Amino acid sequence: MSLAATPPILHIDHLRFAYPGDPPIAAGWSARIGAGVTLLHGDTGSGKSTLLRVLAGVLPATGGRLTLAGAALPDAAEAYRRQVFFVDPSTDAFDAMGVEECAASRSADVPFDAARWQALVDGFSLAPHLAKKMFMLSTGSKRKVWLAAALASSRPLTLLDEPTAGLDAGSMRCLWRTLAEVAQEGGRAVIVASGERVDGVPLTATLTLPLTG
Repeated sequence: MSLAATPPILHIDHLRFAYPGDPPIAAGWSARIGAGVTLLHGDTGSGKSTLLRVLAGVLPATGGRLTLAGAALPDAAEAYRRQVFFVDPSTDAFDAMGVEECAASRSADVPFDAARWQALVDGFSLAPHLAKKMFMLSTGSKRKVWLAAALASSRPLTLLDEPTAGLDAGSMRCLWRTLAEVAQEGGRAVIVASGERVDGVPLTATLTLPLTG
């Protein structure tokens, strides 16, 4: 694991998570995640998605403490979660909403970069779908909507789970280009969970599961 000397945004102290009877995904893990893009790397089934859910505050850790923008888990769960952009790519909770309404609903309480949203709409070829409800979109198009909304959001912590899944080559280039821009801007941390290495994006840190110490 290599962590760059950037101002910490997410403080992780002695984090532990394990499903009953399984080896821990994180065991007494402490780290400081700074601004920029962090790669969470691991093989299929290693627990990347699970760890993102723990870091998002939607799955309780079995030990330790997370602090983000002054809000800590487990003490101030709602305040903590308001600092995070995370959507389970497989969720159907927003299916009745329109595409643009859906994106706006996840960033209603923070500044939203409309220019970046539009650039991602173009780069992901989402324009023909903007007037549709989410349930009308393919799984791949839904993922693109969430990626665009996440990257246009200004929440301090953004968590992306296997963001290249289902993307065509042009959309992948748009994703990497945007992540490279975000990495240079400062002020927010993006954690990308992926079984593949990220090319062309300057990384603040690389984490490999399982995480200890």
